Amino acid sequence: IGEPETMTVSAEQAFGPRDARLGPLKVPAANAPAGMKTGDMAGLSNGMMARVLSVDAEAVTIDANHVYAGEDLDMTVTLLEAPNADSLETATVAGGCFWGLELAYQREPGVVKTAVGYAQGADPAPTYEAVCSGTTGHTEAVRVVYDPARVSFERLCDLLLDRLGENRYALNRVGNDQGTQYRHGIYAHGEAQLATARDVIAREQQRDADRSIATEVE
Repeated sequence: IGEPETMTVSAEQAFGPRDARLGPLKVPAANAPAGMKTGDMAGLSNGMMARVLSVDAEAVTIDANHVYAGEDLDMTVTLLEAPNADSLETATVAGGCFWGLELAYQREPGVVKTAVGYAQGADPAPTYEAVCSGTTGHTEAVRVVYDPARVSFERLCDLLLDRLGENRYALNRVGNDQGTQYRHGIYAHGEAQLATARDVIAREQQRDADRSIATEVE
């Protein structure tokens, strides 16, 4: 809070990719309204609006794509005050490589903040190389700060299992990432979270009693 943070929002997360069907397109000047000039907005017959990119004697070039379509956006944001700071809670989950998992939680309504790191090992400041050796006891994890009035801890547990899919049955592996540092788990902050996590695993286990879910709960 109070510290500026720079982030990049991908085109897919921002205004989407450019669509060649939306422009740039050349329209015969004879079909364009008189007096049209570069920078104008033109209403199309389908109800969309298009920017006028250029005008000459032969044609008017228009583009109905958003001006930032197809572009990654660099943003600097300063959080002045955490929303509902007194009632926010923290969850810690692991599901293989933490970057993809973090993105899934960032997209979940009610999640206020996320951070990636290593959990469950004895060393409070392990190096990447040490964790990758598989000897420290750590696993790649995501810390999720969330507003329980908007999203429940149960939903956060379900999101992890949804992301894992069939990998929930694999020990020390998620996709092509293998080793104890890629084991998946739910690491509770208090007895209430622990009970909820166990209930979620038990519920999911009933759906396929022949295979044991390997997601650890601690």
